[in-house]
Amino acid sequence: MEFKRVVVTGLGALTPIGNTVPEYWDALSRGVSGAALIKSFDTTHFKTKFACEVKGFDADGFLGRKDARKLDPFVQYALFSTEEAVKDAELDFSKLDTSRIGVIWGSGIGGLKTFLDEVINFAKGDGTPRFNPFFIPKMIADIAPGHISIKYGLRGPNFTTVSACASSNNSLIDAFNYIRLGKANMFISGGSEAIINEAGIGGFNAMHALSTRNDDPATASRPFDLDREGFVAGEGAGTIILEELGHAIARGAKIYAEMVGGGMSADAYHMTAPHPEGLGAALVMKAALEDAGLTPADIDYVNVHGTSTPIGDPQEIKAIQDTFGDDIYRINISSTKSMTGHLLGAAGAVEAIASIMALQTGIIPPTINHFTDDPVFDPKINFTFNTAQKREVNIVQSNGFGFGGHNASVIFKKYEV
Repeated sequence: MEFKRVVVTGLGALTPIGNTVPEYWDALSRGVSGAALIKSFDTTHFKTKFACEVKGFDADGFLGRKDARKLDPFVQYALFSTEEAVKDAELDFSKLDTSRIGVIWGSGIGGLKTFLDEVINFAKGDGTPRFNPFFIPKMIADIAPGHISIKYGLRGPNFTTVSACASSNNSLIDAFNYIRLGKANMFISGGSEAIINEAGIGGFNAMHALSTRNDDPATASRPFDLDREGFVAGEGAGTIILEELGHAIARGAKIYAEMVGGGMSADAYHMTAPHPEGLGAALVMKAALEDAGLTPADIDYVNVHGTSTPIGDPQEIKAIQDTFGDDIYRINISSTKSMTGHLLGAAGAVEAIASIMALQTGIIPPTINHFTDDPVFDPKINFTFNTAQKREVNIVQSNGFGFGGHNASVIFKKYEV
């Protein structure tokens, strides 16, 4: 069977360092940190008092106060980034077959804020169940693609992928496969997350997963640094329009890149910890390369999962060393989580956008906040520490790993006729 070619024709982003793709990319290129003291709730009694919050987002202004109240923040974020991507792709759905356009969305947790608020309200009452009628439809993780399809009248495949921090990489892979198999012409794909609230921060604190560098939030996310001690929570959304090449050409679309492969694997090791030897991570990168018909020698840049955790960062580098061999010294590696924090289910989409922009510009965004070398890492590896680097970038790979041992890796290349 001959696969259809799949291209990227639209991008949208809402991130802690920029509320549009141009703002986001500019901040990434300059090495801007999005971490600051949390403003959305009182952190007096919390171990971690900072995060990478979205800034300047006005849900009431975007949606209207009435509609905004019906939607959890993770859905608000999804609709916002998708509107940018739809405009960027210059889509006029009235001229397209919407039965062949779908939405596949990723979210690791869904409407956590809604769940928290409703349970607190119930606990404060007299035991009478006075729940908001929008409680369930605001909370469920699948509701984001539902709202996107309703807004634009899209009747193709519609569902959510939930695989923790690999969720939106999985959404991209599913959309990619449906299109190349000829099952659809286009997908709105990506992911969103909104966990910066009492339950999200408190829950990850209880796991000892978050950085507690409260005296210096801006430098707290330190992937591959000797003094890394936990990830920094982030929030936001990323949207990528994936489209069958012939369909894109027929409507005169601009093309950012071509998606050429995706891999999936499981660690089969532990419910939260990655495999210490990076076996699942190596397997997923090799699977993505095989799917794309590429070798390690073809990759120029790997946007790594790189969360700034003591055990997570080394296992990923072991996996890259296993996968790339001596080619590891030729490629650039960077963790954009050093700037955005960890957007969990939205991370894959937001980082895929960074990878696509690296293809477009020949700029590798940096891994900021590097102060002290960790002897566990080979010093000859180019981690793109602290400052963006210019180079020829033709093919990029972006990794996402999640609790439960879920691994997903995607590959994009420069579009060629």
